[in-house]
Amino acid sequence: MLSVASLAVSYGAIRALHDVSLHVEAGEIVTLIGCNGAGKSTTLRTISGLVRPATGTVEFEGRDLTRMPPHEIVKMGLVQSPEGRGVFSNMTVAENLDLGAFTRKDKAGIAADMTRVFELFPRLKERLNQSAGTLSGGEQQMLAMGRALLAKPRLLLLDEPSLGLAPQVVQTIFSIIREINRTGTTILLVEQNAHMALKVAHRAYVLEVGRTVMEGPAAEMAKSEKVREAYLGG
Repeated sequence: MLSVASLAVSYGAIRALHDVSLHVEAGEIVTLIGCNGAGKSTTLRTISGLVRPATGTVEFEGRDLTRMPPHEIVKMGLVQSPEGRGVFSNMTVAENLDLGAFTRKDKAGIAADMTRVFELFPRLKERLNQSAGTLSGGEQQMLAMGRALLAKPRLLLLDEPSLGLAPQVVQTIFSIIREINRTGTTILLVEQNAHMALKVAHRAYVLEVGRTVMEGPAAEMAKSEKVREAYLGG
């Protein structure tokens, strides 16, 4: 479904990605793990078209996205829920969700997807008319993911969904990630909580200083001595 080959990205004089390659098959959860500054978020932003690579290619379902504008990428079904939630704090929960469906015209489909979002995140339905900025961190994460789902993703990019959340909320978010995948959405997950990421993912890649240095089935990566020492606390 997604093929990323030899991506290199620079921010001015600073090279953020040197050589990142990965692939995602339909139906999978694939996770990128690595330390702060490894290039995980930059990889997702490049796939989404928000950052232009110096070299390398991104293909989605056989189409080259490398120079495509972000809104066209969203229309193709590749949608990102960003690091830091990115909710519009002065707008209501309902208005934030409506923005997720901005590129769509199928009213019946939007209504059905809104119902699905409320089934996954019942708390959002309770807070529809509340300003997004007044929600808790966990509720804002639910809103960011719900908004992304309303864009009807075939491939959902999740950037640090557990960042700054209480352990109980993290468990809830990851069980919802599993459910989103179970009902047919492919997921590429960037996550610093490597333990949780490897539990839900089918396959994993390790990024170090802008390069993919390891890949394999998530269950095997969780048993790898190198991965355990570096990312799972020994």
